[in-house]
Amino acid sequence: MTITVLAMLAAVSFLPVLLTPIPAMVDYPNHLARMYILSQSGTPNANPHYEVAWAFYPNLGMDLLVPQMARLMSVESATRLFLLLSQLLIVGGALLLEWARKGRVHLAGFAALAFLYCLPFSWGFINFEFGLGLALCGIAVYLMLAEGRWPARFAVNAIFVAALYAAHFFSLGIYGATLGLFELWRIRHQGISYRAAAARLGALAIPALVLFAIMHMTAGSIGSEGTSWFLGFKPIWPLRIMSGYSLTVSAMTGLALMISLLFAARRGVLKLEPAGIWLAIGFAVLYLVIPSKLFGTSFVDLRVIPAAALILPAFCSLSLPSRAWRMAALAVISGITLINLAVVLAVWLPYRADYAAIVASFHKIDRGSRVLVGSTGDVGDPPFADLTSYPMFYAPTLAVHYANAFVPNLFTEAGKQPVRAREAVRRLAIPYGGPVPSGLLAAIATGRPPADAPPFVRTWYQDFDYLYLLGPHAPNPLPDLLDDLDASERFVLYKIRRRS
Repeated sequence: MTITVLAMLAAVSFLPVLLTPIPAMVDYPNHLARMYILSQSGTPNANPHYEVAWAFYPNLGMDLLVPQMARLMSVESATRLFLLLSQLLIVGGALLLEWARKGRVHLAGFAALAFLYCLPFSWGFINFEFGLGLALCGIAVYLMLAEGRWPARFAVNAIFVAALYAAHFFSLGIYGATLGLFELWRIRHQGISYRAAAARLGALAIPALVLFAIMHMTAGSIGSEGTSWFLGFKPIWPLRIMSGYSLTVSAMTGLALMISLLFAARRGVLKLEPAGIWLAIGFAVLYLVIPSKLFGTSFVDLRVIPAAALILPAFCSLSLPSRAWRMAALAVISGITLINLAVVLAVWLPYRADYAAIVASFHKIDRGSRVLVGSTGDVGDPPFADLTSYPMFYAPTLAVHYANAFVPNLFTEAGKQPVRAREAVRRLAIPYGGPVPSGLLAAIATGRPPADAPPFVRTWYQDFDYLYLLGPHAPNPLPDLLDDLDASERFVLYKIRRRS
Protein backbone atom coordinates (compact mmCIF):
# COMPACT_ATOMS: atom_id res chain seq x y z
CA MET A 1 0.00 0.00 0.00
CA THR A 2 2.72 2.48 0.99
CA ILE A 3 4.82 1.83 -2.12
CA THR A 4 1.74 2.13 -4.33
CA VAL A 5 0.83 5.53 -2.86
CA LEU A 6 4.44 6.69 -3.21
CA ALA A 7 4.55 5.61 -6.87
CA MET A 8 1.26 7.37 -7.64
CA LEU A 9 2.40 10.58 -5.95
CA ALA A 10 5.68 10.45 -7.85
CA ALA A 11 3.89 9.99 -11.17
CA VAL A 12 1.71 13.07 -10.71
CA SER A 13 4.50 15.15 -9.14
CA PHE A 14 6.53 15.20 -12.36
CA LEU A 15 3.54 16.27 -14.47
CA PRO A 16 4.09 20.06 -14.22
CA VAL A 17 7.51 19.82 -15.87
CA LEU A 18 6.21 17.43 -18.53
CA LEU A 19 3.19 19.61 -19.38
CA THR A 20 4.86 23.03 -19.63
CA PRO A 21 7.44 24.00 -22.28
CA ILE A 22 8.70 26.82 -20.04
CA PRO A 23 8.06 26.10 -16.34
CA ALA A 24 6.67 29.15 -14.53
CA MET A 25 9.54 29.58 -12.08
CA VAL A 26 10.87 33.03 -11.25
CA ASP A 27 14.44 32.44 -12.45
CA TYR A 28 13.76 29.80 -15.10
CA PRO A 29 13.33 32.08 -18.16
CA ASN A 30 16.58 33.85 -17.24
CA HIS A 31 18.42 30.53 -17.03
CA LEU A 32 16.89 29.45 -20.34
CA ALA A 33 18.06 32.68 -21.99
CA ARG A 34 21.61 32.02 -20.77
CA MET A 35 21.47 28.47 -22.12
CA TYR A 36 20.64 29.88 -25.56
CA ILE A 37 23.68 32.17 -25.41
CA LEU A 38 26.00 29.35 -24.35
CA SER A 39 24.61 26.96 -26.95
CA GLN A 40 24.93 29.48 -29.79
CA SER A 41 28.33 30.86 -28.84
CA GLY A 42 30.73 30.72 -31.76
CA THR A 43 27.95 30.23 -34.32
CA PRO A 44 26.52 32.72 -36.84
CA ASN A 45 23.52 33.14 -34.50
CA ALA A 46 25.65 34.20 -31.50
CA ASN A 47 24.30 37.21 -29.60
CA PRO A 48 26.42 40.30 -30.37
CA HIS A 49 25.96 41.84 -26.90
CA TYR A 50 27.30 38.95 -24.79
CA GLU A 51 30.45 36.89 -24.59
CA VAL A 52 31.20 33.58 -22.91
CA ALA A 53 33.88 33.79 -20.22
CA TRP A 54 34.64 30.49 -18.51
CA ALA A 55 36.58 30.45 -15.25
CA PHE A 56 37.06 28.16 -12.26
CA TYR A 57 33.62 28.99 -10.89
CA PRO A 58 31.23 26.82 -8.92
CA ASN A 59 27.48 26.88 -9.65
CA LEU A 60 27.87 25.70 -13.24
CA GLY A 61 25.71 22.57 -13.23
CA MET A 62 23.33 23.46 -16.05
CA ASP A 63 25.87 25.70 -17.80
CA LEU A 64 28.15 22.69 -18.31
CA LEU A 65 25.50 20.09 -19.16
CA VAL A 66 22.64 21.79 -21.02
CA PRO A 67 24.69 23.05 -24.04
CA GLN A 68 25.98 19.50 -24.51
CA MET A 69 22.47 18.08 -24.25
CA ALA A 70 21.28 20.74 -26.72
CA ARG A 71 23.37 19.07 -29.42
CA LEU A 72 20.76 16.31 -29.42
CA MET A 73 17.59 18.36 -28.93
CA SER A 74 16.36 21.94 -28.73
CA VAL A 75 17.78 24.22 -26.05
CA GLU A 76 14.31 24.56 -24.54
CA SER A 77 13.92 20.79 -24.29
CA ALA A 78 17.44 20.31 -22.94
CA THR A 79 16.87 22.89 -20.20
CA ARG A 80 13.57 21.32 -19.21
CA LEU A 81 15.18 17.87 -19.22
CA PHE A 82 17.87 19.18 -16.88
CA LEU A 83 15.15 20.39 -14.51
CA LEU A 84 13.45 16.99 -14.65
CA LEU A 85 16.80 15.30 -14.00
CA SER A 86 17.26 17.56 -10.97
CA GLN A 87 13.88 16.51 -9.61
CA LEU A 88 14.68 12.84 -10.19
CA LEU A 89 17.97 13.31 -8.33
CA ILE A 90 16.13 14.87 -5.39
CA VAL A 91 13.69 11.96 -5.11
CA GLY A 92 16.15 9.24 -6.05
CA GLY A 93 18.91 10.66 -3.85
CA ALA A 94 16.62 10.81 -0.82
CA LEU A 95 15.55 7.21 -1.40
CA LEU A 96 19.15 6.05 -1.87
CA LEU A 97 20.23 7.79 1.32
CA GLU A 98 17.49 6.14 3.35
CA TRP A 99 18.27 2.74 1.83
CA ALA A 100 21.99 3.20 2.61
CA ARG A 101 21.17 3.99 6.23
CA LYS A 102 18.28 1.60 6.91
CA GLY A 103 18.39 -1.03 4.18
CA ARG A 104 14.86 -0.05 3.08
CA VAL A 105 12.84 2.95 1.91
CA HIS A 106 10.18 4.23 4.24
CA LEU A 107 9.95 8.00 4.79
CA ALA A 108 12.39 9.73 2.45
CA GLY A 109 10.38 9.37 -0.76
CA PHE A 110 7.34 11.08 0.76
CA ALA A 111 9.49 13.87 2.19
CA ALA A 112 11.13 14.44 -1.20
CA LEU A 113 7.80 14.66 -3.02
CA ALA A 114 6.33 16.98 -0.39
CA PHE A 115 9.27 19.37 -0.88
CA LEU A 116 9.68 18.91 -4.63
CA TYR A 117 8.07 22.29 -5.33
CA CYS A 118 9.09 24.03 -2.13
CA LEU A 119 10.01 27.68 -2.32
CA PRO A 120 13.69 27.45 -3.40
CA PHE A 121 12.86 24.93 -6.10
CA SER A 122 9.75 26.73 -7.39
CA TRP A 123 11.74 29.97 -7.59
CA GLY A 124 14.00 28.24 -10.07
CA PHE A 125 17.23 27.67 -8.12
CA ILE A 126 17.93 24.86 -10.56
CA ASN A 127 21.67 24.43 -10.06
CA PHE A 128 21.07 24.20 -6.32
CA GLU A 129 18.33 21.62 -6.84
CA PHE A 130 20.57 19.56 -9.10
CA GLY A 131 23.49 19.92 -6.69
CA LEU A 132 21.40 19.00 -3.66
CA GLY A 133 20.17 15.85 -5.39
CA LEU A 134 23.77 14.99 -6.23
CA ALA A 135 24.77 15.69 -2.61
CA LEU A 136 22.13 13.24 -1.36
CA CYS A 137 23.63 10.56 -3.60
CA GLY A 138 27.14 11.42 -2.40
CA ILE A 139 26.14 11.22 1.26
CA ALA A 140 24.50 7.85 0.63
CA VAL A 141 27.56 6.39 -1.08
CA TYR A 142 29.86 7.74 1.63
CA LEU A 143 27.73 6.12 4.35
CA MET A 144 27.91 2.81 2.51
CA LEU A 145 31.70 3.04 2.73
CA ALA A 146 31.92 4.56 6.21
CA GLU A 147 33.14 1.34 7.83
CA GLY A 148 35.29 0.23 4.90
CA ARG A 149 38.85 0.94 3.86
CA TRP A 150 39.87 4.58 3.71
CA PRO A 151 41.19 4.69 0.10
CA ALA A 152 37.77 3.88 -1.35
CA ARG A 153 36.08 6.37 0.95
CA PHE A 154 38.65 9.06 0.10
CA ALA A 155 38.32 8.49 -3.66
CA VAL A 156 34.51 8.59 -3.60
CA ASN A 157 34.56 11.72 -1.46
CA ALA A 158 36.99 13.44 -3.85
CA ILE A 159 34.82 12.63 -6.86
CA PHE A 160 31.65 13.98 -5.25
CA VAL A 161 33.41 17.09 -3.90
CA ALA A 162 34.62 17.95 -7.41
CA ALA A 163 31.20 17.29 -8.94
CA LEU A 164 29.39 19.30 -6.27
CA TYR A 165 31.79 22.23 -6.58
CA ALA A 166 31.00 22.38 -10.28
CA ALA A 167 27.26 21.91 -9.72
CA HIS A 168 26.58 24.38 -6.90
CA PHE A 169 28.76 25.71 -4.10
CA PHE A 170 26.09 25.55 -1.38
CA SER A 171 25.21 21.95 -2.24
CA LEU A 172 28.87 21.18 -1.52
CA GLY A 173 28.43 22.95 1.82
CA ILE A 174 25.39 20.79 2.67
CA TYR A 175 27.31 17.66 1.72
CA GLY A 176 30.33 18.65 3.84
CA ALA A 177 28.25 19.75 6.84
CA THR A 178 26.23 16.51 6.83
CA LEU A 179 29.24 14.22 6.64
CA GLY A 180 31.18 16.34 9.11
CA LEU A 181 28.37 16.10 11.66
CA PHE A 182 28.00 12.38 11.01
CA GLU A 183 31.73 11.80 11.52
CA LEU A 184 31.69 13.82 14.75
CA TRP A 185 28.82 11.68 16.05
CA ARG A 186 30.59 8.53 14.93
CA ILE A 187 33.82 9.56 16.63
CA ARG A 188 32.00 10.27 19.89
CA HIS A 189 29.76 7.20 19.67
CA GLN A 190 32.58 4.76 18.92
CA GLY A 191 35.21 6.38 21.15
CA ILE A 192 37.70 6.75 18.29
CA SER A 193 41.13 8.10 19.20
CA TYR A 194 41.99 11.73 18.47
CA ARG A 195 44.57 10.67 15.89
CA ALA A 196 42.11 8.48 13.98
CA ALA A 197 39.42 11.15 14.26
CA ALA A 198 41.75 13.80 12.85
CA ALA A 199 42.66 11.49 9.99
CA ARG A 200 39.00 10.83 9.08
CA LEU A 201 38.02 14.50 9.23
CA GLY A 202 41.16 15.53 7.36
CA ALA A 203 40.52 13.05 4.58
CA LEU A 204 36.97 14.42 4.32
CA ALA A 205 38.18 18.03 4.05
CA ILE A 206 41.29 17.68 1.85
CA PRO A 207 39.53 17.54 -1.57
CA ALA A 208 37.54 20.70 -0.81
CA LEU A 209 40.64 22.52 0.42
CA VAL A 210 42.48 21.57 -2.77
CA LEU A 211 39.63 22.95 -4.90
CA PHE A 212 39.56 26.21 -2.99
CA ALA A 213 43.32 26.56 -3.41
CA ILE A 214 43.00 26.01 -7.16
CA MET A 215 40.20 28.56 -7.31
CA HIS A 216 42.38 31.11 -5.53
CA MET A 217 45.35 30.49 -7.81
CA THR A 218 43.26 30.72 -10.99
CA ALA A 219 41.43 33.90 -9.91
CA GLY A 220 38.16 32.03 -9.71
CA SER A 221 35.40 33.22 -7.42
CA ILE A 222 32.08 32.25 -5.89
CA GLY A 223 30.12 35.45 -6.43
CA SER A 224 30.42 39.22 -6.38
CA GLU A 225 27.47 40.53 -4.37
CA GLY A 226 28.95 40.05 -0.91
CA THR A 227 27.31 38.86 2.30
CA SER A 228 24.12 40.19 3.93
CA TRP A 229 22.02 39.31 6.97
CA PHE A 230 18.23 39.47 7.08
CA LEU A 231 17.60 38.11 10.56
CA GLY A 232 13.96 39.17 10.62
CA PHE A 233 13.11 36.58 7.94
CA LYS A 234 14.44 33.57 9.86
CA PRO A 235 11.23 33.08 11.92
CA ILE A 236 9.17 33.45 8.74
CA TRP A 237 10.83 31.02 6.35
CA PRO A 238 9.68 27.76 8.04
CA LEU A 239 6.06 28.78 7.37
CA ARG A 240 6.89 30.11 3.90
CA ILE A 241 8.91 27.16 2.66
CA MET A 242 6.31 24.71 1.37
CA SER A 243 4.90 26.77 -1.50
CA GLY A 244 6.54 29.38 -3.68
CA TYR A 245 3.23 30.79 -4.90
CA SER A 246 0.81 31.04 -1.96
CA LEU A 247 1.56 32.18 1.56
CA THR A 248 -1.78 30.76 2.74
CA VAL A 249 -1.15 27.31 1.29
CA SER A 250 2.44 27.35 2.49
CA ALA A 251 1.46 28.20 6.05
CA MET A 252 -1.41 25.70 6.03
CA THR A 253 0.64 22.77 4.72
CA GLY A 254 3.68 23.72 6.80
CA LEU A 255 1.66 23.82 10.00
CA ALA A 256 -0.05 20.55 9.11
CA LEU A 257 3.32 18.89 8.63
CA MET A 258 4.79 20.34 11.83
CA ILE A 259 1.77 19.37 13.93
CA SER A 260 1.75 15.86 12.48
CA LEU A 261 5.46 15.36 13.19
CA LEU A 262 5.12 16.74 16.72
CA PHE A 263 2.09 14.52 17.41
CA ALA A 264 3.91 11.42 16.12
CA ALA A 265 7.02 12.25 18.14
CA ARG A 266 5.05 12.77 21.37
CA ARG A 267 3.23 9.48 20.85
CA GLY A 268 6.61 7.78 20.42
CA VAL A 269 5.94 6.48 16.92
CA LEU A 270 8.46 8.83 15.29
CA LYS A 271 12.00 8.83 16.66
CA LEU A 272 15.33 10.32 15.63
CA GLU A 273 18.22 7.97 16.02
CA PRO A 274 21.31 9.38 17.83
CA ALA A 275 23.10 10.35 14.61
CA GLY A 276 19.89 12.05 13.47
CA ILE A 277 19.79 14.13 16.66
CA TRP A 278 23.31 15.39 15.92
CA LEU A 279 22.29 16.25 12.38
CA ALA A 280 19.05 17.96 13.43
CA ILE A 281 20.86 20.13 15.97
CA GLY A 282 23.58 20.89 13.45
CA PHE A 283 21.11 21.96 10.77
CA ALA A 284 19.21 24.11 13.27
CA VAL A 285 22.40 25.89 14.34
CA LEU A 286 23.46 26.30 10.71
CA TYR A 287 20.10 27.83 9.83
CA LEU A 288 20.34 30.32 12.69
CA VAL A 289 23.94 31.44 12.13
CA ILE A 290 24.33 31.43 8.36
CA PRO A 291 23.71 34.74 6.49
CA SER A 292 20.81 35.08 4.12
CA LYS A 293 23.21 36.08 1.34
CA LEU A 294 26.63 34.42 1.36
CA PHE A 295 29.29 35.07 -1.31
CA GLY A 296 26.61 36.48 -3.58
CA THR A 297 24.25 33.49 -3.21
CA SER A 298 20.86 34.67 -1.98
CA PHE A 299 18.48 32.91 0.42
CA VAL A 300 21.21 30.62 1.73
CA ASP A 301 19.56 30.12 5.13
CA LEU A 302 16.27 29.27 3.40
CA ARG A 303 17.97 26.45 1.49
CA VAL A 304 18.97 24.71 4.72
CA ILE A 305 15.33 23.81 5.39
CA PRO A 306 14.68 21.55 2.36
CA ALA A 307 18.18 20.09 2.74
CA ALA A 308 17.37 19.04 6.32
CA ALA A 309 13.92 17.78 5.25
CA LEU A 310 15.51 15.52 2.64
CA ILE A 311 18.37 14.20 4.81
CA LEU A 312 16.82 13.67 8.25
CA PRO A 313 14.21 11.03 7.21
CA ALA A 314 17.09 8.62 6.62
CA PHE A 315 17.91 8.95 10.31
CA CYS A 316 14.33 8.58 11.58
CA SER A 317 12.26 5.57 12.50
CA LEU A 318 8.48 5.48 12.19
CA SER A 319 6.54 2.66 13.86
CA LEU A 320 2.82 3.03 13.23
CA PRO A 321 0.84 0.75 15.55
CA SER A 322 -2.13 -0.02 13.32
CA ARG A 323 -3.63 0.20 9.85
CA ALA A 324 -5.65 3.24 10.94
CA TRP A 325 -2.42 5.04 11.85
CA ARG A 326 -0.87 4.13 8.50
CA MET A 327 -3.90 5.36 6.58
CA ALA A 328 -3.92 8.61 8.55
CA ALA A 329 -0.21 9.16 7.93
CA LEU A 330 -0.59 8.50 4.20
CA ALA A 331 -3.58 10.83 4.05
CA VAL A 332 -1.68 13.68 5.70
CA ILE A 333 1.47 13.48 3.58
CA SER A 334 -0.51 12.83 0.39
CA GLY A 335 -2.77 15.80 1.13
CA ILE A 336 0.19 18.12 1.71
CA THR A 337 1.87 16.96 -1.50
CA LEU A 338 -1.25 17.17 -3.66
CA ILE A 339 -2.32 20.58 -2.34
CA ASN A 340 1.08 22.04 -3.16
CA LEU A 341 1.05 20.30 -6.54
CA ALA A 342 -2.40 21.71 -7.33
CA VAL A 343 -1.10 25.23 -6.67
CA VAL A 344 1.86 24.61 -8.98
CA LEU A 345 -0.38 23.39 -11.80
CA ALA A 346 -2.80 26.29 -11.27
CA VAL A 347 0.09 28.72 -11.81
CA TRP A 348 2.14 26.90 -14.44
CA LEU A 349 -0.56 25.88 -16.90
CA PRO A 350 -1.95 29.40 -17.56
CA TYR A 351 1.60 30.69 -18.00
CA ARG A 352 1.93 28.60 -21.15
CA ALA A 353 -0.20 31.21 -22.94
CA ASP A 354 1.61 34.12 -21.28
CA TYR A 355 5.04 32.85 -22.32
CA ALA A 356 3.78 32.11 -25.83
CA ALA A 357 2.49 35.70 -26.09
CA ILE A 358 5.79 37.27 -25.06
CA VAL A 359 7.75 34.99 -27.40
CA ALA A 360 5.47 36.15 -30.24
CA SER A 361 6.16 39.77 -29.29
CA PHE A 362 9.92 39.29 -29.73
CA HIS A 363 9.36 39.08 -33.48
CA LYS A 364 8.30 42.75 -33.42
CA ILE A 365 11.70 43.78 -32.08
CA ASP A 366 14.53 44.65 -34.45
CA ARG A 367 17.37 42.16 -34.08
CA GLY A 368 20.33 43.40 -32.06
CA SER A 369 18.27 45.98 -30.14
CA ARG A 370 18.55 46.99 -26.50
CA VAL A 371 15.49 46.12 -24.42
CA LEU A 372 14.66 47.61 -21.02
CA VAL A 373 12.25 45.92 -18.60
CA GLY A 374 9.94 47.93 -16.34
CA SER A 375 6.84 47.31 -14.25
CA THR A 376 3.56 49.15 -13.83
CA GLY A 377 3.04 48.26 -10.18
CA ASP A 378 4.95 47.51 -7.01
CA VAL A 379 4.27 43.87 -6.17
CA GLY A 380 6.56 43.90 -3.14
CA ASP A 381 9.35 41.54 -2.22
CA PRO A 382 9.30 37.99 -0.92
CA PRO A 383 8.37 36.47 1.42
CA PHE A 384 5.27 38.69 1.63
CA ALA A 385 4.45 39.30 -2.03
CA ASP A 386 2.06 37.36 -4.21
CA LEU A 387 4.58 35.35 -6.21
CA THR A 388 2.12 34.26 -8.88
CA SER A 389 3.22 37.30 -10.92
CA TYR A 390 6.95 36.76 -10.44
CA PRO A 391 7.44 34.10 -13.16
CA MET A 392 6.94 36.87 -15.73
CA PHE A 393 9.67 39.15 -14.38
CA TYR A 394 12.52 37.54 -16.28
CA ALA A 395 10.54 36.42 -19.33
CA PRO A 396 11.77 39.42 -21.40
CA THR A 397 15.34 38.11 -21.06
CA LEU A 398 14.40 35.51 -23.70
CA ALA A 399 14.71 38.36 -26.20
CA VAL A 400 18.46 37.69 -26.11
CA HIS A 401 17.68 34.59 -28.18
CA TYR A 402 14.61 35.45 -30.21
CA ALA A 403 15.78 38.96 -31.16
CA ASN A 404 19.53 38.78 -30.43
CA ALA A 405 18.81 41.65 -28.06
CA PHE A 406 20.54 43.06 -25.01
CA VAL A 407 18.46 42.83 -21.83
CA PRO A 408 20.10 44.39 -18.75
CA ASN A 409 18.86 41.93 -16.12
CA LEU A 410 20.12 38.75 -17.74
CA PHE A 411 22.06 36.75 -15.13
CA THR A 412 25.72 37.61 -15.81
CA GLU A 413 27.24 37.90 -12.35
CA ALA A 414 31.00 37.34 -12.21
CA GLY A 415 31.78 34.23 -10.22
CA LYS A 416 28.42 32.58 -10.87
CA GLN A 417 27.64 32.62 -14.60
CA PRO A 418 30.07 32.15 -17.52
CA VAL A 419 28.32 34.82 -19.60
CA ARG A 420 29.00 38.55 -19.43
CA ALA A 421 27.89 41.66 -21.28
CA ARG A 422 30.36 43.03 -23.79
CA GLU A 423 32.17 46.26 -23.05
CA ALA A 424 29.85 48.41 -25.17
CA VAL A 425 26.82 47.63 -22.99
CA ARG A 426 28.41 46.54 -19.70
CA ARG A 427 27.53 49.80 -17.95
CA LEU A 428 23.86 49.02 -18.56
CA ALA A 429 23.95 45.46 -17.20
CA ILE A 430 22.34 44.71 -13.82
CA PRO A 431 22.85 40.96 -13.38
CA TYR A 432 20.34 40.58 -10.53
CA GLY A 433 18.05 43.57 -10.95
CA GLY A 434 14.30 43.37 -11.37
CA PRO A 435 11.99 45.47 -13.52
CA VAL A 436 12.31 49.24 -13.13
CA PRO A 437 9.14 50.96 -11.79
CA SER A 438 7.37 52.89 -14.53
CA GLY A 439 7.07 55.89 -12.22
CA LEU A 440 10.85 56.13 -11.99
CA LEU A 441 11.20 55.88 -15.77
CA ALA A 442 8.61 58.63 -16.24
CA ALA A 443 10.34 60.87 -13.70
CA ILE A 444 13.68 60.49 -15.48
CA ALA A 445 12.22 61.05 -18.95
CA THR A 446 10.44 64.25 -17.84
CA GLY A 447 13.58 65.74 -16.31
CA ARG A 448 12.79 64.99 -12.64
CA PRO A 449 15.15 62.12 -11.84
CA PRO A 450 15.50 61.26 -8.12
CA ALA A 451 18.96 61.53 -6.63
CA ASP A 452 19.16 57.78 -6.04
CA ALA A 453 18.19 56.77 -9.59
CA PRO A 454 20.29 53.77 -10.71
CA PRO A 455 23.01 54.77 -13.19
CA PHE A 456 21.88 52.32 -15.88
CA VAL A 457 18.50 54.08 -16.33
CA ARG A 458 19.49 57.76 -16.00
CA THR A 459 19.43 58.12 -19.77
CA TRP A 460 17.29 55.08 -20.55
CA TYR A 461 15.33 56.79 -23.33
CA GLN A 462 18.61 57.22 -25.22
CA ASP A 463 20.30 53.93 -24.32
CA PHE A 464 17.44 51.51 -25.07
CA ASP A 465 15.30 50.84 -28.13
CA TYR A 466 12.32 49.02 -26.58
CA LEU A 467 10.58 48.84 -23.24
CA TYR A 468 8.54 46.02 -21.73
CA LEU A 469 6.23 47.08 -18.93
CA LEU A 470 5.13 44.10 -16.86
CA GLY A 471 2.22 43.93 -14.47
CA PRO A 472 -1.33 45.29 -14.42
CA HIS A 473 -2.32 47.25 -17.49
CA ALA A 474 -2.00 51.01 -17.16
CA PRO A 475 -2.21 53.91 -19.62
CA ASN A 476 0.89 54.69 -21.64
CA PRO A 477 3.01 56.59 -19.09
CA LEU A 478 4.87 58.59 -21.77
CA PRO A 479 2.76 58.85 -24.93
CA ASP A 480 5.15 61.40 -26.44
CA LEU A 481 8.05 58.97 -26.08
CA LEU A 482 6.60 55.44 -26.26
CA ASP A 483 4.69 53.79 -29.11
CA ASP A 484 2.59 50.69 -28.34
CA LEU A 485 3.68 47.63 -30.31
CA ASP A 486 2.12 44.66 -28.56
CA ALA A 487 0.29 43.73 -25.38
CA SER A 488 -1.10 40.79 -23.46
CA GLU A 489 -2.60 40.30 -20.03
CA ARG A 490 0.81 40.51 -18.33
CA PHE A 491 2.86 42.95 -20.42
CA VAL A 492 2.93 45.83 -22.87
CA LEU A 493 5.73 46.28 -25.41
CA TYR A 494 6.70 49.82 -26.40
CA LYS A 495 9.10 51.18 -28.99
CA ILE A 496 11.11 54.13 -27.67
CA ARG A 497 11.23 57.14 -29.97
CA ARG A 498 14.60 58.75 -30.44
CA ARG A 499 14.74 62.33 -29.22
CA SER A 500 16.48 64.85 -31.43
